[in-house]
Amino acid sequence: MEAAFFPGALFLISKWYKRSELGVRTAILYCGNIISNAFGALIASGILDGMQGKLGRAAWRWLFYIEGSLTIFVAVCAIFILPDFPATTKRGGWLSEEERRLAMRRMEEDAGVGDEAETEVGGHAAGLVMALKDWKVWWMSLAMTSQVVCLSFNAYFPTLSATMGFGPTVSLLLCAPPFVFTAILAFFVSRHSDKTQKRFYYIVTSFFFGIVGFVIAICTMNTAARYVSLFLMAQCYAGFVVMYAWVSNTFPRPPSKRAVVLALVNAFSQLGNVAGS
Repeated sequence: MEAAFFPGALFLISKWYKRSELGVRTAILYCGNIISNAFGALIASGILDGMQGKLGRAAWRWLFYIEGSLTIFVAVCAIFILPDFPATTKRGGWLSEEERRLAMRRMEEDAGVGDEAETEVGGHAAGLVMALKDWKVWWMSLAMTSQVVCLSFNAYFPTLSATMGFGPTVSLLLCAPPFVFTAILAFFVSRHSDKTQKRFYYIVTSFFFGIVGFVIAICTMNTAARYVSLFLMAQCYAGFVVMYAWVSNTFPRPPSKRAVVLALVNAFSQLGNVAGS
């Protein structure tokens, strides 16, 4: 489900917001994922510890019941809450006709050309061909894959936290502050990136501090230093979020190409998680 959701969500955002507005919107979207990293393990730990045998069910089943039901509830609500594209959203709904035209006009002004009829040539299949032929798409895919390899520490974050010598519950609690800090930082970094209309330097700066965090973790077993290193590792996601906005900015038209690019870059980059694990 996630494989289709995330690139689809990025594409939907890119259809409603200008290139100068994408960074902070992408950050808000991705901060949901970052916050889940902060509290997901802790919630799961509580369920696995406290729900064993309740109503004759194993704790791991309760984990699926509780977390799965929340996901399904939000998904059902999204069917009725999320809009379609500006050109296709239903009239008489939550947008007036004037507001719908304004949304379309904003996108035209951003690119200097219309979003659909004026840029689509040869149908949606042409967008796939254009994406596959563009060397910048593959370069972005490689860059994103490299970042995902770096970020694969996320899968082992509780294990890294446990190396500080605390018990399981405390170790899981200590996982939360680095990602809460990262969510706040990602929002402000992306917002500032939108204002300056620059991406590269924000990405590089974030990953430089991430490298410092990795070096600290390698070089010492001091508890305070290792905890600081977790913050520095986690904040790499701030640069990662800016990278996603950069991909949307780099391939704005036609929409069919942008849709393929967002999906292709996102899919290709998952090879980084394969390598990391």
